Amino acid sequence: MRDQIVEKVKNSGVVGAGGAGFPTYVKINADVETVLVNGASCEPLLMSDPYLLEDETELVIRGLEAVIECTGAKSGIICLKGKHSKALRAVSNAVAKDKTGKIKIFELKDFYPAGDEQVLVREVLGKTVPEAGIPLQVGVVVSNVESLLNIALALEDKPVTDRYVTVTGEVRKPMVVKVPIGTSAGDVINYAGGILISDYRVVDGGPMMGRILENPEAPVTKTTSGLIVLPPDHNVVAGKIMEPAKVRRITSMVCCQCSQCTDLCPRNLLGHALQPHKLMRALDVTQSDVDSKKEALLCSECGICEKFACPMMVSPREVNAQIKKELNAKGIKWDATGNEPENHPFRKVRYVPTKRLMQRLDVTKYDTHPEFKGMVSPDRVVIPLSQHIGAPSRAVVSVGDVVQKGDLIGEIPENVLGARIHASINGVVESAKNGSVTIKKNL
Repeated sequence: MRDQIVEKVKNSGVVGAGGAGFPTYVKINADVETVLVNGASCEPLLMSDPYLLEDETELVIRGLEAVIECTGAKSGIICLKGKHSKALRAVSNAVAKDKTGKIKIFELKDFYPAGDEQVLVREVLGKTVPEAGIPLQVGVVVSNVESLLNIALALEDKPVTDRYVTVTGEVRKPMVVKVPIGTSAGDVINYAGGILISDYRVVDGGPMMGRILENPEAPVTKTTSGLIVLPPDHNVVAGKIMEPAKVRRITSMVCCQCSQCTDLCPRNLLGHALQPHKLMRALDVTQSDVDSKKEALLCSECGICEKFACPMMVSPREVNAQIKKELNAKGIKWDATGNEPENHPFRKVRYVPTKRLMQRLDVTKYDTHPEFKGMVSPDRVVIPLSQHIGAPSRAVVSVGDVVQKGDLIGEIPENVLGARIHASINGVVESAKNGSVTIKKNL
């Protein structure tokens, strides 16, 4: 049965919908004790996961049951925050009907980053993932809510063609919307009533870990969880668009070595050997200090140090990211032991409350808990052939081909990690080059 489930998930192009985009067929092809459903909706403002838990509960649970069967897990635990009361009620009602006793619920506290998979494992199971490790090492698979929905659809041979996206910020009608993959961000924002300000930036993802779209017409992908429209001088935007050289220059002048970034670092609190304040002392990786810099490889780039901890408003997260990039370019890896770390004794009193974080981010006014408002219907989609961890898919269509929604347009190259790509609308292929397939809708 495992082989059948894995094959269907692979054929349908399911990837991690939480942001990383790791091909799901690889993740579920393992033996574990527990499957955790990440319904934390960790990033402020994003509401698609609570919506799916509330309105697509049966499909999500069907996907969870498939992963439990595939991995041989003893239990599956749906993890969500109590503040999402409607979702919690819907899940509780559905779980009450489970006759196997394998599916349970865990109510998370409202803190950031509760949805970080290593933090989630610790909160729910009391286990700590080793440094530079993955939950599989402690017998756990973590799956995002939308990934499970897509797994359930994959069992019906329905590939991933759409994405649920939160549209918020400076838009007329904040909403959760279903979007064909490849739809331009501009089309999605227009569906939400358009933009309220003349000068703006668009954050792809959440305010903490999302990135600024260089082109506001960039396409929605399998990993696009949110589109947040903000003024260009907003503090969420400012740190994301600052030049790396400027970050280093400001850091070298301003960092006062107070260690608050380390005190609140989720990885440090789990017992990992990451001390961001020490990494701020020397920003260049030379051969003589490689060992002292390698701990940057343990950073999850959650952004607490940058957006909440630092009193000087500099960015340990960006410094860590730059050091990681240098180390990766040199082929340097963390010397993992596989040992379970000992948590910091103050970990449980150093949670970062989501409400306080939103105040710091200055996004409280956008916290409107938008509802689902239907599906965008674009005239054209530009579907990237690389929306996942691994090798880009290989186009299997040509200009002029007529395709139907769900048809395969991108195949995984042989003997590599990757994910299939499918047409998200009915139409004609206009282009199949430069790493994407453009389809124009049949009118």
